[in-house]
Amino acid sequence: MSLVLYGHPFSSYTQKATVALYENGLPFELLVVAPDNPEIAAEWAALWPLRKFPVLVDGGRTVAESSIIIEHLHLHHPGPARLLPDDPAEALEVRFLDRFFDNHVMTAMQGPVLEAIRPDGDRKEEALARAADLLETAYGWLERHLAGRTWAAGDAFSMADCAAAPALFYADWVHAIGPAFPALCAYRARLLARPSFARAVEEARPYRPLFPLGAPDRD
Repeated sequence: MSLVLYGHPFSSYTQKATVALYENGLPFELLVVAPDNPEIAAEWAALWPLRKFPVLVDGGRTVAESSIIIEHLHLHHPGPARLLPDDPAEALEVRFLDRFFDNHVMTAMQGPVLEAIRPDGDRKEEALARAADLLETAYGWLERHLAGRTWAAGDAFSMADCAAAPALFYADWVHAIGPAFPALCAYRARLLARPSFARAVEEARPYRPLFPLGAPDRD
């Protein structure tokens, strides 16, 4: 087995995939796509012209999109951590929550980040206000959903939690999860304590100065 992952340690979607790999102890090589690695960047662009992180190469097969990468690993490299339940109805809930964290937390968080990267960045405050609105709504739904749960889809760590970990990690930097959301705060803390995500966070720590809104001195 030879798994190669193209991405970046500070990338939220790369972290989502690496958490899944670490959960099952799957050996892989991370090829860091960055301006100082032009050969790797060229390989990545040739594999996936849309130029989005991450991309997995498994033998002769190229797999793009973090959720599909996790599904691919589940099918072709199963391990002790079953990140998708065997029961179809339970698996559907995991997939729904995976989409919730990507579409309603990660995407909302990225709005002001992308605006801050722009050369002028003159709409950053507007983007931050919009993100705060969207994230407060998402936080409120999650607070109710997580009541009495250990993980997003119940008692077992799943693909939904792989998505939640980087989404909530960075979202809290953009718009803090306040005291009105104790269940969500506790869930984020459990994610940070999970060895697979703790490892991803440590591997990304040297890149924190790259965060365009300024990384807080915590986590």
